[in-house]
Amino acid sequence: MCEAAADKFETCFTLGSIIHNEFVVSELAARGVRCVEHISDIPEKAVVIIRSHGASKSDYEQLSDKCADIIDATCPDVKKIHEIVSEQSKAGRFILIIGSSEHPEVKAIAGWCDEYAIFESSDELKSWLNIKKNAKKDLSIVFQTTASKNLYETCVKTIKKECTNHKLFDTICNATFKRQQEAEYISKTTDAIVVVGDNNSSNSQSLKHICSHYSKKVFFVSNADEIDLAEFCQYSVIGVTAGASTPAPIIKEVIRKMSKETNMDGTTEEQGESTLQEPEASPKQETAEQSNEPAEEKKDVFETETEIESGSNSGADEDDDSESFEELLEKSIKTLRTGEKVSGIVTSITSTEVSLDLGTKQSGYIPITEFIDDGNVSIDDVIKVGDTIESFVMRVNDVEGMVMLSKKRLDAIKNWDIVESARENKSIVEGVVTEENKGGIVVNVKGVRVFVPASQTGLPKSAQMSELMKKTVRLRITEVNQSRRRVVGSIRLVQGDERREKAEQVWNEIEVGKKYDGVVKSMTTYGVFVDIGGVDGMVHISELSWTRIKQPSEVMTVGDEVSVYVISFDKESKKISLGYKKGEDNPWTKFTETYKVGDVVNVKIVKMMPFGAFAEICSGVDGLIHISQITDRRIGLPSEVLSDGQMVDVKITEIDNDRKKVSLSIRALLESPAQSVGAESDVADDEEPDDNSPAIVYDTDNPPAMDELDDMETEEE
Repeated sequence: MCEAAADKFETCFTLGSIIHNEFVVSELAARGVRCVEHISDIPEKAVVIIRSHGASKSDYEQLSDKCADIIDATCPDVKKIHEIVSEQSKAGRFILIIGSSEHPEVKAIAGWCDEYAIFESSDELKSWLNIKKNAKKDLSIVFQTTASKNLYETCVKTIKKECTNHKLFDTICNATFKRQQEAEYISKTTDAIVVVGDNNSSNSQSLKHICSHYSKKVFFVSNADEIDLAEFCQYSVIGVTAGASTPAPIIKEVIRKMSKETNMDGTTEEQGESTLQEPEASPKQETAEQSNEPAEEKKDVFETETEIESGSNSGADEDDDSESFEELLEKSIKTLRTGEKVSGIVTSITSTEVSLDLGTKQSGYIPITEFIDDGNVSIDDVIKVGDTIESFVMRVNDVEGMVMLSKKRLDAIKNWDIVESARENKSIVEGVVTEENKGGIVVNVKGVRVFVPASQTGLPKSAQMSELMKKTVRLRITEVNQSRRRVVGSIRLVQGDERREKAEQVWNEIEVGKKYDGVVKSMTTYGVFVDIGGVDGMVHISELSWTRIKQPSEVMTVGDEVSVYVISFDKESKKISLGYKKGEDNPWTKFTETYKVGDVVNVKIVKMMPFGAFAEICSGVDGLIHISQITDRRIGLPSEVLSDGQMVDVKITEIDNDRKKVSLSIRALLESPAQSVGAESDVADDEEPDDNSPAIVYDTDNPPAMDELDDMETEEE
């Protein structure tokens, strides 16, 4: 990544040495990659490479403030530790870091922790745990990736013995651990061992420490120039190992120098030329003979030795994996058989086939249709001359020297293995729905047809399976029978797992007033149920609208995406009450902001009652025109003057904010300003009452109280 950055940018920076090797750092510096130890030394908007050891959270923030272009080369194993300690810290746990306190990797790890302690040995760890209450803390333990096996084992033993509530994370790099095991094995079977690495390299120093336990003599060198050949004379078998950060050219140079000067390849200085002789027991040969390794592994060692000898005698920098004449000859006369898997290099592409060099006496070809199913795709966009392709031998024609190959067949075999592995591991796979039948659907998973029964599609019973056609779905494989070419899967299982995970998250984070985006799942006469992410909550019909509705279907339908908020919840009974109507949409609020007592409004008569008429002032707010306020004369029923749907002008005479009631009057607009509101009689002087007509008496100065009107309205309803 550094070399690519050096080619692309004139100058770039690494925050500390990219790896602990002076040779690599010097080479990169010559190409314009500058190494700095402090962010303050980095200019604004510079290209900055985060080294393999990683950086702290604050380092990233400071670089962001400088608008730096960050290239993150943090080792994935180190990045994983950052994620672990960050997550564990958020959970309130105390972090123990086992490693070198001055190592940049350990410093970076500490930069992602809240509370932590660093220990370089099991003795330091034990002393800290013996302090009162420390061993009883909620502890999470991680290790420097290059920590030694011995340190890991002793610390784990101490932790398991002393701690009561701990989480142990084995974060030592697998490659480092394997390298340490191999170094231990070589140390036990040799007289001396050379460790090639930089003095600042932690994993190289660990190798040196491990080797010193088993080998008589350990030579620690950073390059071939530091090798003192005179010291090797007293040792007959010498092993070589190297740190992970040691560049391959340095290792090869060390091997080349040792092989040449100590006659490990059968040559002598006195001959004046490199002549291949029958070698005496070489270090690798003796190591194999003295060990208890199986004969097959000894054979591999001898082959490796032969390759080294061939390379050293050639006088040129040939690859270590160069093939002998016998191997090339054997490959050239090899005969392929139907059913084999082969690898070849594309030599030509025609309109009908792709030709491959298989390294045998036969030439292979694959029909071009195996690469382009879609007629709109050009073969040049898929494959080029020189590409290496794996394929399956379908038929061999020795007479014509041709082999018919199939890439699709090999892909199918591999994909069956993937599907079988997914079933065993219960892992999730993706595919596209291609077919629909009476029993379910068919999903194409990497070319394998997977049948999903209707009951496992995850759809409601009333839904049509055609809704899934051409869609990408996630499913779990439940049955694989290769002999019958039958694979069965379930979308429902995946949805169930996802729903449980989401439900757990909802219950962990839920609080009154929190808003959710959900989907209407079902409806009843008293409300609707909304899925807010794995959990269903109910919106009561009274919370659906500010206006009166008879059915929830007047506001929502199943499948609608809605925004709701939590009114209340009960974790024990798993019940959630949701609200849908918003405070800013409250009609009463809009009414009071717009109108006041004394305003004249044009209203619509919406309901007749014996004691008066209700009129709609604005959407969601009705007012009552009492029968005594409909006209300036005596009437028996409101319908004598008014009718449903009629538009009339009224005056707002009273607003009761507590009970959200509005009183209206038409009569107030009919009376002249000079006329007294409390007149003794509503009958004109020249009118004579009809004594024979039944008397209907209203006390216009004392109309029914609001509570009485509510009772009247309820009885009428």
